[in-house]
Amino acid sequence: MFSVKEKQHIATKIEELVRELNHPEMDNDNIRFQIHIDGKESWSWADIKDNKTAKEDSTSMNPWNEAARGALKENERN
Repeated sequence: MFSVKEKQHIATKIEELVRELNHPEMDNDNIRFQIHIDGKESWSWADIKDNKTAKEDSTSMNPWNEAARGALKENERN
């Protein structure tokens, strides 16, 4: 659903929020998480990992996700 850049942006915001909370049980230098976001349709979803894990796992790009925003906006105009 989201492009790699969008996923990185979301992950960065979550990481910032977790650091801001400064919870004593958190390792703020090694924040790890995975979230699942459902879209409007059953086939529309995204799994987002923290930026460090995503980089370690060599997260691959999905060509549709990279172009979807533009394609969907173009479809709305027609």
